[in-house]
Amino acid sequence: MANYKELEGFGVQTLATDPDNTSWVGSIFYNSTSGTFKTVKPGGAPIGTWSSGGNLNTARNASGSTGSQTAAITFGGDSTPTPKLTNTELYNGTSWTEVNDLSTARASLGAAGTQTATLAIAGYLGPPGVTTAVESWDGTNWTSGTSINTARYINEFSVGNPAAALVFQGYSPSLGAIATNVEQWNGSSWTEVAEFNTSRRVGGGFGTSTDALAITGLTPAPGAVANVESWNGSSWTEVADVNNARYALGSTSTPSSTGLIFGGTDGATNFTESWDGTSWTELNDMATARSTTGAGTSSGAALAIGGYPPFSNLTEEWTAPDVVINTLTTS
Repeated sequence: MANYKELEGFGVQTLATDPDNTSWVGSIFYNSTSGTFKTVKPGGAPIGTWSSGGNLNTARNASGSTGSQTAAITFGGDSTPTPKLTNTELYNGTSWTEVNDLSTARASLGAAGTQTATLAIAGYLGPPGVTTAVESWDGTNWTSGTSINTARYINEFSVGNPAAALVFQGYSPSLGAIATNVEQWNGSSWTEVAEFNTSRRVGGGFGTSTDALAITGLTPAPGAVANVESWNGSSWTEVADVNNARYALGSTSTPSSTGLIFGGTDGATNFTESWDGTSWTELNDMATARSTTGAGTSSGAALAIGGYPPFSNLTEEWTAPDVVINTLTTS
């Protein structure tokens, strides 16, 4: 009777520990520690789940947030009974720590970067209005940077990093309307570039300054939209809509070809959806429905940070393993 090597041309590999990367998908191996044969199947976003993370020190809504699941930053925002915040907090994968404050208290601001290098862009000051101010975080301190051209607020979303960023969406009182203008940062100046097809505010997005998605948002009518537009560095193109129209949602800081959106409101939602470059797939819901901001560098690891209602200090962690290991049984 032929054995496995004779049938397949190679023997079953012996490993002391289960593999954890996608190069092993489709393999059979023998785990010498457990004394069992196992297979490796694809993991990824479709099998991800939410769990509780460490609470923020200061409950807030409409903050700027970015970074990874184990190294995130959140700053500014609204807090009860609606003062604007300067507070900045860092997350290490377990708990939040307060660090040096923003210079200007504001909410509904943009964020682009990482835990150690990020931009805080524009935002709402409370009465009397909005700001064009940009501040740069170096891992320790905030310093004033070059202002954007159009003052705006209501979560004007940003993608990229301190050297190359894109800011879009928002409401501009100077324009008397939702801001359709998009601005691109090259490390030294802001330049207005091509406008959206559908003007909106309070949406989400991910990607880079030259390759990004603008996701959902709020329009004057009919309200929350499911629209998604793709940016190629020079123009915007409509692509597949999300499954659930909403605004004020969280999203990851990922390439435009893959990413995660979660939470939001049109009535608070807990929906989670992933993008594979072509279409959106509904995944496991957040534990608590709320508007939220997000952080995360992959669709397999993300954070939902704070939100409303009420002013929240909650953090939820999204985790989706790259691979699934199944033990083979015999009978």
